[in-house]
Amino acid sequence: MSLTHFDKSGQAHMVDVSGKAETAREAVAEGCVIMSPETLALAQGGAAKGDVMGVARLAGIMGAKRTSDLIPLCHPLPISKVALDLQPDPDLPGIRVMATVRTTGRTGVEMEALTAVTTACLTIYDMLKAAEKGMRIENIRLLRKSGGKSGDYEANS
Repeated sequence: MSLTHFDKSGQAHMVDVSGKAETAREAVAEGCVIMSPETLALAQGGAAKGDVMGVARLAGIMGAKRTSDLIPLCHPLPISKVALDLQPDPDLPGIRVMATVRTTGRTGVEMEALTAVTTACLTIYDMLKAAEKGMRIENIRLLRKSGGKSGDYEANS
């Protein structure tokens, strides 16, 4: 299998997508921040820095929009939707983060969805680190994607 971000001589390059058709594309990614029940309680309304999940949601949206600035070979994309769902989960305990990103374009939005989740998780950590430095960011992964030449993908449960 050849990797698309390397040319025939092995040099990194941005993939030429000019010949691809514009199609509707969507990607959904998830991740979680594991923390103590006490820290989770702070995240649900008692943190000194304010609305942890609201700020993390905005950070995730901003992260998706800035993906091409952070990852060298990503194309800048006209994103049409970024939605983040942050759910406290006492069974972890922690916060589950899911991002959905959409565009109509020549390349997919998987990296934007993954960046949105990662940025939101890092923001949760930043806002709660005074209470617990041992939190863990885990299981960041692409759940599904649709559109494009490679077709649909769905992760195994």
